[in-house]
Amino acid sequence: MLKTFKMYIFSYWLYNYLVVWYEYMNNYSYIHVENCIWGDQMEHKDIYNDLAELFKLIGDPTRIKILFCISKKEMCVIDIAELIGMTHSAVSHQLANLKAARLVKAEKKGKEVYYSLDDDHVEKLFTLAIEHIEEGR
Repeated sequence: MLKTFKMYIFSYWLYNYLVVWYEYMNNYSYIHVENCIWGDQMEHKDIYNDLAELFKLIGDPTRIKILFCISKKEMCVIDIAELIGMTHSAVSHQLANLKAARLVKAEKKGKEVYYSLDDDHVEKLFTLAIEHIEEGR
């Protein structure tokens, strides 16, 4: 009988705790768009997916190496492959992904295609990321 009573008290306490937690989470834990540093941009639901895809794409160490290779000067696939120690086809595949995301641009010169960063935003993104990492060290 005492054991049943203790279980009842515990169940009642747990239930009340979960109700309070649920109400708190519903009322206070979501992001208020008007308080967000990005303002109106975050109202568009696609921006979340686009940001996630961008960070997923540049989150790969191989693609980061490629982006750093071409950040200083334009390079062809052969030069990039030699520099990072990968096959030409693997580098071409990664460059195609980066080009589709508008992180790199291609320019054909004779028979060779030379790749460079698409614009200053890509370089700024990496510069800020490196500054952030260095700050924590």
